[in-house]
Amino acid sequence: MAKIYSEPSHTFGEYLLVPGYSSDKCIPANVSLKTPLVKFKKGETASISMNIPLVSAIMQSVSDDKMAVALAKEGGVSFIYGSQSVEAEAEMVKKVKTYKAGYVKSDSNLSPEMTLRDVLELKEKTGHSTMPVTEDGTSDTKMVGIVTGRDYRVSRMSPDEKVSTFMTPFDKLITAPEGTTLKEANDIIWDHKLNSLPIIDKDGKLLYFVFRKDYENHKSNQNELLDTAKRYVVGAGINTRDYAQRVPALVEAGADVLCIDSSEGYSEWQRLTINWIRERYGDSVKVGAGNVVSKEGFRFLAECGADFIKVGIGGGSICITRETKGIGRGQATALIEVCEERDRYYEETGVYIPVCSDGGIVHDYHITLALAMGADFIMLGRYFSRFDESPTNKVLLNGTYVKEYWGEGSNRARNWQRYDLGGDKKLSFEEGVDSYVPYAGSLKDNVTRTLAKVKSTMCNCGCLTIAELQEKAVLTLVSSTSIIEGGSHDVILKDRQGQN
Repeated sequence: MAKIYSEPSHTFGEYLLVPGYSSDKCIPANVSLKTPLVKFKKGETASISMNIPLVSAIMQSVSDDKMAVALAKEGGVSFIYGSQSVEAEAEMVKKVKTYKAGYVKSDSNLSPEMTLRDVLELKEKTGHSTMPVTEDGTSDTKMVGIVTGRDYRVSRMSPDEKVSTFMTPFDKLITAPEGTTLKEANDIIWDHKLNSLPIIDKDGKLLYFVFRKDYENHKSNQNELLDTAKRYVVGAGINTRDYAQRVPALVEAGADVLCIDSSEGYSEWQRLTINWIRERYGDSVKVGAGNVVSKEGFRFLAECGADFIKVGIGGGSICITRETKGIGRGQATALIEVCEERDRYYEETGVYIPVCSDGGIVHDYHITLALAMGADFIMLGRYFSRFDESPTNKVLLNGTYVKEYWGEGSNRARNWQRYDLGGDKKLSFEEGVDSYVPYAGSLKDNVTRTLAKVKSTMCNCGCLTIAELQEKAVLTLVSSTSIIEGGSHDVILKDRQGQN
């Protein structure tokens, strides 16, 4: 008969951290969340580390170049989704690596013949109130004006009024030529009391905007994650089918780290993929692998040469792998076992392989639990999909704004490579759903709030680093009645917004 674990597997929601002694040094401002992204030998440091322990999931509805830039600004890494053409993914990576901090390309172009109704619809879609007007409404023709919130009043204008009648024409704008440095642009903004400055090429086309608010934001991004050339760090997803074409293109585009995107990583397909990379690039190309839920799975991928290993099967909010196939394991139990094996492997070999917890995060405090259980960083899908920077549409549904969110195993994504077991190149059945998530605003605001909770909890445990948390943390399983006790009860709530 089959081997049966004597203990049931557990989720994050079944654990609590027990507070420890907190010295007067244990204040959130003193907490460091720096963590290794890739493996390293004892006595050395990782070649890539992050300033916060968060990465965004390899999903169409989560990680594109816009998300990658936003998360790198906060100190984390996005893994751009691989369920697209090799050329398209490489182009996204390239956009991140060539992104000029402070220079913003417009994605809200208008033409003079468009109307106020078009302006309002575009503003609703992108959230941007500053919109350049070009000859034909694309970025390929001359800029002829600009529309900002100061150029129109909805209550006093017809929605059919043309943009040409209320835009600020180009000859009344203060602009700067191509080649203007960020310092020079900011000086012009301050000297002329502008909110934005268009950077124009010799043909009159708009290249970038420089915004007053971005100067302040740039100064406040103390955690931004940069490579040695001062470019944002970015990851990219690969699969076990077309790696011979995809990996070279992503490496050439500048990807800092790759990750095999698979629902189940304890397989020969992953060994072959890693071997191919090692034979051609040695250790210069960093590649993570997974997902696994057992010590055997970790050991297999560690010996294959993975630079980090992801843990989790079936615990994602849009994942139905457990329902359709009956495989998986409670995320907390899986993570604890894998991290114990990671530590044994480190003792035996002197090589530390970071563990990424992927799935099962419902509340912010689950992130802290995952770190205490041994994870070096957390991969999040639903969490990031709610933000302005995710690539999906913001939709008004029953009076509430939501964003679209779908799984890679859904019919919408049809990412058959992620679930590949050989044979036909198709998705035979769904392992993910198509859904909505509550819209939550900007990434920066939400990540700042989440990490404030993590730091505060670490202080309650008397810890100032993730390594210290993993060493000192005390965890307790809780009963079902304790879980109920832990929330608000026996009261009439006024408002539950913002209580994640």
